[in-house]
Order: sequence, then structure tokens, then C-alpha cells
Amino acid sequence: MLKSKTFVKKTRSGGVLKIVREHYLRDDIWCGSEVCKECKDEAPVLQADACIESTLCVSPHYLIPDTNVVLHQIDILEDPLIKNVIILQTVLQEVRHRSATVYKRIKDVVHDKEKHFYTFTNEHHRYTFIEREPGESANDRNDRAIRVAAKWYSDHLVKETWGRPLKVVLLTNDRANKEMAEEHGLLVYKCDEYIKSLIGNPELVDRLALTSDDQNDITGSKLLFSEHLPLSRIQAGIKNGVLLQGTFHANRDNYLEGTVLIQQDEKDVTEVLLQGLQNINRAVNQDVVAVELFPKECWVAPLSVVLQDDGPNDEDAEEDEAQNKYLQILTSKSIVRKPTGQVVGIIKRNWRPFCGMLSPSQIKEATRHLFTPADRRIPRIRIETRQAATLVGQKIMVAIDGWPKSSRYPNGHFVRSLGTAGDKETETEVLLLEHDVPHQPFSQAVLSFLPKMPWNITEEDMKVRVDLRHLCVCSVDPPGCTDIDDALHSRELENGNIEVGVHIADVSHFIRPGNALDEEAAKRGTTVYLCGKRIDMVPELLSSNLCSLRSNVERLAFSCIWEMNHNAEVLNIRFTKSVINSKASLTYAEAQMRIDDTNINDDITKSLRCLNKLAKILKGQRTEKGALTLSSPEVRFHIDSETHDPIDLQTKELMETNSMVEEFMLLANISVAQKIYDEFSECAVLRKHPSPPPSSYDILFKAAKSRNLVILTDSAKALADSLNNATIESFPYFNTLLRILATRCMMQAVYFCSGMDSDFHHYGLASPIYTHFTSPIRRYADIIVHRLLAVAINADTTYPDLMDKHKQAALCNNLNYRHKMAQYAQRASVAFHTQLFFRNKGIINEEGFILFVRKNAIIILIPKFGLEGTVFFENKDKPSPDHSFDSEGPTLTVEKHTFHMFDKVKVTISLDASNIQHQRIRMALIEPVIPGVSVAVGESEPEAKKPKLDR
Repeated sequence: MLKSKTFVKKTRSGGVLKIVREHYLRDDIWCGSEVCKECKDEAPVLQADACIESTLCVSPHYLIPDTNVVLHQIDILEDPLIKNVIILQTVLQEVRHRSATVYKRIKDVVHDKEKHFYTFTNEHHRYTFIEREPGESANDRNDRAIRVAAKWYSDHLVKETWGRPLKVVLLTNDRANKEMAEEHGLLVYKCDEYIKSLIGNPELVDRLALTSDDQNDITGSKLLFSEHLPLSRIQAGIKNGVLLQGTFHANRDNYLEGTVLIQQDEKDVTEVLLQGLQNINRAVNQDVVAVELFPKECWVAPLSVVLQDDGPNDEDAEEDEAQNKYLQILTSKSIVRKPTGQVVGIIKRNWRPFCGMLSPSQIKEATRHLFTPADRRIPRIRIETRQAATLVGQKIMVAIDGWPKSSRYPNGHFVRSLGTAGDKETETEVLLLEHDVPHQPFSQAVLSFLPKMPWNITEEDMKVRVDLRHLCVCSVDPPGCTDIDDALHSRELENGNIEVGVHIADVSHFIRPGNALDEEAAKRGTTVYLCGKRIDMVPELLSSNLCSLRSNVERLAFSCIWEMNHNAEVLNIRFTKSVINSKASLTYAEAQMRIDDTNINDDITKSLRCLNKLAKILKGQRTEKGALTLSSPEVRFHIDSETHDPIDLQTKELMETNSMVEEFMLLANISVAQKIYDEFSECAVLRKHPSPPPSSYDILFKAAKSRNLVILTDSAKALADSLNNATIESFPYFNTLLRILATRCMMQAVYFCSGMDSDFHHYGLASPIYTHFTSPIRRYADIIVHRLLAVAINADTTYPDLMDKHKQAALCNNLNYRHKMAQYAQRASVAFHTQLFFRNKGIINEEGFILFVRKNAIIILIPKFGLEGTVFFENKDKPSPDHSFDSEGPTLTVEKHTFHMFDKVKVTISLDASNIQHQRIRMALIEPVIPGVSVAVGESEPEAKKPKLDR
């Protein structure tokens, strides 16, 4: 059947265009139930024995949730208990329009065969499609469509089961919808009353998201926050310049302070300071908010105080004592003031399920409790649960449902338990969830696109490839590396020049554009390396086998081959798809040993020596152009093979071979960047590193000045030369400390699309153009670059998305986000394993250096462990010692002893496990000894920034 609607539309030229919309209806759409004989469904989804024990509906039954139930109760629908659910096409379309996140989750549930969820295309079924009536809103039409579909199912199944008691239950939280459904004789319940009727499942009740009615019932009547403006007024205010739109960033160290970043244009970003709970006005970290600026005379400066929200459970207290004290401090005058304002509306919530621990109420038999998130930037969340006794000591997930203006904290609901706090598997799961790292097993849909085993190179593969299996190719990697994506060779040519080749795994041969494997790799964006665990971007068959350039096996590669003279000047370059057979898989130490041992003179060693010699020249050339050599302690854990606990911790030692590999990877990336930009100036995926703003160097200037040295930052070359010259003979570690500080001044390197930007420069590498080509096993950006290069040399065909600069730009945004989250997850893993390492060590004495001097504290770096921590000269339980701070130095004088940047000190290091959620490595000063001072110890963490050459 065909339904059609005709209407006219005026064109810009004043004419009239007749438009006909066709809508096809069918009478052969199956109901999906295995009890039905009429539909003749060969693979029914809904079970005949659909039994969920309920006091409301004792008969076997199917569930039909309406749109709001799917949107707000997705945690319930995902539970293994809930099966045999009919998801209507009307509902799916509405959910897709309103929440991409929930849409993906419900689609995943539908694809789970164990759940027996059936998608019914009611909008194309002859008996369930309805037209929108005159004057009827779209929402009311959709509610009616859901009721009509539910009524059809009820009548259809009763007819087909000859009166057997198989029923259909409509779930809704809309009172009007429920009343109308009851008028039409439908079996309908509110979602919460149905879930509460289920027998023996108290945990499922805890997962119910609170409705607006529920939230009003459990919060007080006193207004704590001002009303948020409606979206229409927000949009008007932004348009006329009265309001500003930006992303809220909560302060990790001060819960009463945050900032909103206002993006004025591509480069101009304004930071608005928010101080006090009322001005933050229920914004949660990463929410998009509307801000109203205060008059300039009300602007203030941020405070360098640490305030954690360990506030009262009694929310009826007049005011938070910490906030009162904080607001009094704000009255102090400051020379440097920032734009200050308040949140007046929420444009887009960025809520997600949060990991953390329950803080049980002290009231006996209470069901209302506070949940403390692991992320200090997230406020505590009030939930209702009858499982408090069971959940104590567990890491759990909680979702926010809303934040009424009469509540000190947002309201939420329990999602699921993750395991015992402190357990290695639990904490790893938490850090992956908290940093939004996709880590679920690869689906069957993804795995179906892997090559069938056994796999061999075919004649078809060789048609666009050069056979390089005869070359003396080898790889050099860290110990235990299984995802080997790069290999090298060098040989002398007959004309006396040198041929050098970088051979990269041809991952794009196995991952074709647009299939499920490609989409999953694009979503993950990068492989995430944790301590003792790796979250692969692509399935292991590719990452550790078919794409890994292991020795003595034939592998497909993408090769970048240069002809050079002995001064490392590039005379010629070619790119080709190839087949290689690596002759050796070496570690950095093994390769270094071969180079250094004059008794070894086989072909592999000769190749390595030549590569090492050329690499030194290349590094010298880069340094001469202004490339930076920065520094940062990087630790390596030695893991016990049985317990998998860290048994030793040491900083990594870099060898000449590390630099050798780096240099040729950098050269390959630069060469490929130029090639793909020359061919595709609008859609090349490149990587840039912006130069830091001048103000970023202030701390570096002060550090050098404290030792009577000068650092120049007019250009990367000036900075590089200054750092090279900044040495103190009696203090050999000084230059390393200075480079660590220089690292802190740097901006983040990012991916971008060449057609959407004009600034290509890579500041750290002093290169006018750069990209990532050399690690396609672990970075999706490299796969896209491989595809561009393959099209450029006629080794593969293109496809529309590859030449769409807007889609490439959107892809780059996701890759930048995934890369950043992977870095944070890796640091969190190092922090957790550092805690494990110190758990059984007791108190350790170690030497360190002062990195920063603050008003009431010193921040110390322990080079041996790459560990950084804060020692405070105050104690909240005791009087603070006499201390004075000089910001010009900067110096801090405590009881007549003056601390300078880079002073050597000795501290004790121990693990403080008193707070099971936030265990901390603690430091306490033991040298120099300051008489009469009781030193409070501060939280420590692994040194944060770990710069590498951006290969």
C-alpha cells in the first residue's frame, strides 16, 4: 500500500513547487513472537514463555516502553532480567532525535540475542500507521501511535494464541498517556510501579531513574539556587550579547570554584571565573552553559586554596562552613582580576554514569545516601538504595537524574556495582570508564570482517606492490612489544649513495572504509597502554599477528624509501605498497649492543650502524632548525609474573637506538605529510603543535633567573639554544629540571584537516608540516593518512568521506579527544600501580628537587620514581608556622629557612590508605630540618606530562 501527501512550497524566486511525499505501508511485517502462527516468522525474537515474576501481572507478558521510558530508564532496560521487549519504530526515531547516547545503547540491547528485544516497524505496518490529526502536536501523535501499536499487539496475540494468557504491557511515566491507554482497554503501568512489582529484585529498584515528580518529593522547599532560564531566553540573550555560551570546567582542587571557556572565534578564548555554589548554579563539569558577566568592579582573581567537598550530610544546615570561609576570603583585594560571572542556564548537560563510592547515612534504616564520585570535579550525588550495607567498600556506578533548585546535591540512581575498591581489576575498570575508553570485547559484527585463517599473500595482493622480501629489514622496539608497526633498512647503492627505507604495517589493506571493523577502529581512535594491560584499537589477529611486522614472516607494508648521500641529505623519495620479510625483531638494548660490538659485522648490524650514523646527522639538522629536546621522568614497572603486582619501579633509560628509530619515523611522517598535502590540499589529515603564548613561559623565566641565567623564547630556535646553554657545572641535573619546566609550558599537539586551518606549523619539531603515518596499528589517524597516500600513488581507490573536509575535521576532533583520554587513563594507571608498589614498602627516604614554590607549600620531584608531590607548611589541626612568600623569586621562607626552585631536599614517601577511595602517596620533609615545624604532607602523583618526539 502507498500513502502519499501532497503540498506546495514557495521557492526563492517566488514560484511554487509541488512536493509529493510517499509513505509505503505493508501487511507482511511480522510481530516477532514465536507463539504466532500467522506471521510465519522464520527467526522469531519474542519468546512464548515470557515469564517475569510480577505481582501486577502474573501472566507471561511482553513489554512496550514509550519514548520517555527508553530515554530515562535505559539502565533498567539493559538489565539481564528485562527480556521480551517490543521497541516500536516510533520510539526509536524519537530517541535517535533526542539522545545519540541512549539510541546507541538501546540499539546494542536490541542486537543482544539473549535479551529478546524486537524492533517493530509500526510506522510502515498497515494496521498500526496513523496520520497526524489537525491541531495535534507531534508528541501527542507519537503517543497515540504507541497506543495504537500496543492495542494491535494485544489483539493480535490474543487471536493467535487462542485466548492463552500472553499479555502486552505498556510502560509509561506520562499520566495523560496512561489514562488514555486505560480508556482503550490496554494493560498499562508506570515504569516505577511495574519495576517495584517484580519479585526478588531489589537491586533493579535502585536503578530506577527519578522522575521530576520523585525529585520534588524528596527535596526541601527552601530554594538554594536561582531558576535556570528557559532555552528561548538563553538563545535570545546570546544573540544580543547579554549572555555568553561556553563549557564549564570545575576546579579539581576547589569545589567552590570553576571556569567557563567562551570560544569567541578560532583562536580567541575568554575564561570566565565562577566562585561560590550559587554562581556555579548546578553546573556539572563539561556542561555547556549560559553565563552572565558581572560588572568589571566585581571581577576577582582565582584563589590558590584547596577545598574538597567533604561537606555535611545534613543538607538543612544554613550554609556550608567552607563556603562561608571561602566567601570571606573573596573580599580580599587582588591586583590580577579575571572576568567573573554566574551561570543562568544550562544549554546542554554532559552527564554520564560516574564511578565512585557510597557514603552511607549515619541514620539507622535510612535509604537516602550520598555517593562520592572518584572524579573530584563532580559533586556528590544523592541516591536512594536499600543495599547500602552491601555496597559499602564497593566501587559503584551512579547516574544523575536531575538537580532541583532546592537541593544542595543532584539526585541520581544506582547503575551497577563494579567490584571491591582497591582490587586491581576493579580499579582498572574504573579508570577506563572514567576516561571514556572503549574497552568492551570486539563484537561479532566487527570480527566478521577479519580475514579468514590461514591467511596468505595472494597474486592479487602483489599487483600493486613491490617485492622487498630480499632486503635486510629489521624492527627495533621496547621489550615485549607484539604490535610491531614499523621496521627499517639501509643499504649502500652502486652510485655510492645510501638507500634508507621505513616500512609500516599496511593496516588499511585489512580495514576497508565504512565496514563495522573500520567504524569500531575510528570510534576507539587509539590503542591505550596501561600498566600490564593493553586496550587494542583493532582485534588481536591484526594488532599482534597479521599486521605486526614480526621477524621471519612475510608481511604487507607501506614503504617510504629515500636515496640519501652520506650527509643525510634526501636526493630522492618514493612511496610504495610492498611485501617485506623482517630479518630480526630487536629490542633497543639488543640493537645498541650490536652497534657497539665491533666483533659483530653481519648485514643487520651494518644496516643498523649506517642508520644510527645518519640519524645523528638528521637530529643535528633538526636541532639546528630549532627543534626542542624536552625532558620528563618516565617510569617502567617490573611486574611479578604470578601476582601481576609491581615489584620494582625505575625510570626508563634512553639509548642511541631510541633516537635512531625516532629520527626516521619523524622523517617519514614529514615526507608523507608533504605528499598528501600536495595531492589533497583540502582534505589532508595533518598534525600541528601550536607555539605557546608568551605568558606560559613566566615560570621558566623565573627558574632560570634564580640561577642568574636567561631563557629566550622569541622562537623555537632561541628557546632550544637557551636550553642547551643553560647548564651549571656543579649541578648536572639542573638542565633536566629546566627542560621539565619547559615541557609544562607547551601546548598540546592536535590533528586537523588541512582545508579547515591555515596554521600547519609543528613548534616542537620545528617543521612546517607534519602528520602521523608510522603507527597505524595503534592510531586511526595513521590509517586515514595511509588511505590518502595510497590514492595519491594510485595504489587504491578513494571514497566520498575521504575527500570531505568537514567529515575529516569531525574525525580529527574525535581523534584528539580519544588521544587525550588515553593519556589521562595511562597516567591514572601509573598512579594506581605506584600506590601498589608503595603499599608494601613502608616508609622510604628519597632525595628530590623542588619544582615549584607556592604560598604555603613546595612541590617536589623524586627523579628515581618519576613521582611528584606537595609538602604543605600548615596543618588544619595545629597552628601554622611563620612563613612568607615572595612571588618574584619565587621563594618561600619558613621559620627563617628559605626554599628556592630546584633546591635539593630529602623526604619520606609512604602510602596513606585512610581514604579507600582516594589513597595517596604522601611526602614529608626530613631535610632540611626546620626546628619547631610540624609538616603536613600532601598528595603525590606520577609526574604528569610525558613528552616524546611526536612520532
